[in-house]
Amino acid sequence: MAQKVQFVETVLRDANQSLIATRLPFEKFEPMLSTIDEAGYYSIECWGGATFDVCLRYLNEDPWERLRKIRAAVPNTKLQMLLRGQNVLGYAHYPDDFVKLFVKKAVENGIDIIRIFDALNDVNNLKVAMEATINAGAIASGCISYTTSPVHTHAKYVQMIKELKEMGASTICIKDMAGIMGPKEAYDLVSAIKDAVPGMPIDLHTHSTTGLAFMTYLKAVEAGVDIIDTAISPFSGGTSQPATETLAYALRQLGYEVDLNDAACKKMADYFKTVRDDFIKDGTLMPKSMATDTQCLTYQVPGGMLSNLLSQLKQMNALDRLDEALLETPRVREDMGYPPLVTPTSQMVGVQAVRNVLDGQRYKTVSKEIKAYCRGEYGTTPAPINPEIREKILAGEKPLEGRYADTLAPVVEPTREKLGDLARSDEDVLSYIAFPNLAEKFFEERKAKEENVATYSIVEA
Repeated sequence: MAQKVQFVETVLRDANQSLIATRLPFEKFEPMLSTIDEAGYYSIECWGGATFDVCLRYLNEDPWERLRKIRAAVPNTKLQMLLRGQNVLGYAHYPDDFVKLFVKKAVENGIDIIRIFDALNDVNNLKVAMEATINAGAIASGCISYTTSPVHTHAKYVQMIKELKEMGASTICIKDMAGIMGPKEAYDLVSAIKDAVPGMPIDLHTHSTTGLAFMTYLKAVEAGVDIIDTAISPFSGGTSQPATETLAYALRQLGYEVDLNDAACKKMADYFKTVRDDFIKDGTLMPKSMATDTQCLTYQVPGGMLSNLLSQLKQMNALDRLDEALLETPRVREDMGYPPLVTPTSQMVGVQAVRNVLDGQRYKTVSKEIKAYCRGEYGTTPAPINPEIREKILAGEKPLEGRYADTLAPVVEPTREKLGDLARSDEDVLSYIAFPNLAEKFFEERKAKEENVATYSIVEA
């Protein structure tokens, strides 16, 4: 029998996060949900990552309601989310009670697969979320954040995969968030994992940023990868994933089994072309996000980070300093112990690189997140943090020992009591814990809107 290759469609999450900073509202893709459900995907990545934050901050949407509406319109395909381990969907570590309840509610509201990663590949930051996912009856996809550095080796990645399997992972994801994995690296790493954990399904996630992605996927499939992440063609390329239709065509031609419905994919592509063009017209989708940039092989900036970096510099009227910020990024990364550049470390390193460039002096100003990172609140770094930089940032403060989450008091019950009637459900409580200011503003606006509607209805009657 021909080897089967399955597809994860990313247009509802990572593709639009990478190209348009996650500004895709529900109403823009709602007409296509039934077609996406008919396309034959292994899963649809539709939640997690930056979607939760952006729904509340920019789109005026309840992220939980958004998920429920997607679930109702997509009854036949598994829904997938990206979870940042102990960070959940935020940018700092949360207490275990929050992690457990969030995972439970995500599954109750429609999620089938939770892809769980840690920005430092510290497995201690994955255990609680992995256990909660399994207890909730969902598929736990253990993830390695792929990067290259003097301290990242295939042997270390394989050891991490073995630990993830012991923790109960049903599938493994290799998350190449910067698109820096080449075809040989993909072939060798997938082969090594297949040898180490036979029978474990492997999903490869990469980006087209550097132009390597199509070659990388083909060699990964040759090595036995089971699932690949792709984006429908209008939202593919650049900092996004490679095109779904192109890879389906190529893999079939090479003799692999692909179950995608071509008619459904064409309908999706036709529709999302108009959506993409709207974002080009209003300036949300910038040409740099659509281009191939081989410099990423040096500075390793992932797609979502690059689009956010562009937005940040644009707001500061400093787009002309982009090259300087990109060159500073690997220097900051080395100082910080070679963390993989994925949320939240990508934002932390990127923001620090911009500050170093605009200040004209390295580490003159430091974010609270970088200080917390240097204290050890994000876990064990792949390599030691530059001791001189760490001392400068901490100014004599001693780093933490052990798992930071163990020092955090439970937060769910106190927050329930604090919010009272303002929170109508556990989902509201979770939204508030994750993003208190954004959630409170959303709750108040929701209440005001409902009161206005009620008043209007009385007047009309």
